[in-house]
Amino acid sequence: MIIRNNYLKKISGFYESDLIKIITGVRRCGKSILLNQIETEIRDKSNNVISLNFEDSEQTSHIKTCNDLIKYVLDNKSDGICYLFFDEIQFLNDWAIAVRTLRLKDCSIFISGSNSKLLSGEFTKELSGRYVAFRIKTFVYRELKEYATMLNKEISIMDYIIWGGFPKRLEFNNKNDEKQYIRDIEESIVYKDLILRYNIRRADLFYKVVNFITMSNSRIISVRSIYNYLRSNGTECSLTTIGQYLHYLEEAFVINKIKRYSSKVKRELEYYDKYYNDDVVFNSIRQKESKYDITHNFENIVYNELVYMGYELNVYCEKDFEVDFVALKNNKKYYIQVAYSVADEATYEREFKPFKILDNSIQKILITNDDIDYSTSIVKHIKFKDFLLMNDLEEKM
Repeated sequence: MIIRNNYLKKISGFYESDLIKIITGVRRCGKSILLNQIETEIRDKSNNVISLNFEDSEQTSHIKTCNDLIKYVLDNKSDGICYLFFDEIQFLNDWAIAVRTLRLKDCSIFISGSNSKLLSGEFTKELSGRYVAFRIKTFVYRELKEYATMLNKEISIMDYIIWGGFPKRLEFNNKNDEKQYIRDIEESIVYKDLILRYNIRRADLFYKVVNFITMSNSRIISVRSIYNYLRSNGTECSLTTIGQYLHYLEEAFVINKIKRYSSKVKRELEYYDKYYNDDVVFNSIRQKESKYDITHNFENIVYNELVYMGYELNVYCEKDFEVDFVALKNNKKYYIQVAYSVADEATYEREFKPFKILDNSIQKILITNDDIDYSTSIVKHIKFKDFLLMNDLEEKM
């Protein structure tokens, strides 16, 4: 497996911190592997390390309670700071009590788990702010390409736009097996992590909401718009229920939302948010007859890549226009428009119109899949194939 240096760099500053380090993210994005990579780095400088995977009964059969875990660590740690790695920690009842106690015993604690309840409100409340969370995502293109090379395979940009970045999918030799693997991941999230976890009685309604929101990636949506759609198709529901279902999907890291922002009212616009899938494959596995939603997946990929680069994102809205992203990092702001292609004149005019109105003191960027350079005196055009290999937007300025 490839070394995920982008995440290791972000986490390394907390290696000696007494804050509980939580590695979180959607199922099968590589959390356990990242935890192992952190452990490997730390073992290069310290032997005072204890590692337990609570999904492995051979390792943890003797640890039934939080007190058992506390005793085991205190009996086996050496003097000085001890580094603790607990994978699939949610399988231990009252795990939060154990880690809260151990952080006071000169321990640096790293935990991860596959179940979305690990970071639900009730559990983070139990840790009382004594944690720092690191969100891990599926592979971005450069990671996927590197892993494909390790497997003696090639991965095209179009394959990434359609089938996304779940790393293990590359280990299968045909698309049918890949699709089955992704469907199994999603079913585990929807059924095991959410329907069972929250005792959702109307599973049929929940599946309909899942289908609607994952097929509506890169779009501005309100709870009411989903409500109206379902009601128009004969499904009785409530606004409160739909809002709760969307919250569950965010907790399980299936979807992400960013706020719309208006400079005129100088506040976030309420009720309507823009939603992105954590991985574009959640859209693609629902498409029939290979009619994949390339244009919306394309924008979703740009969103995921910008998040990977460390940008905070909003949507910029005025009455007459919208800018896909306002990206902020290190006090540097960018206006970013995204289009699969602007070769069509009408699309070109639509994408460039906001740039003609907005303040020129802020860098304006257009990202498309076109090979022609559409840069102007006020807009920097970044070709998608170049964007996918960038570490920072400043690289092309």
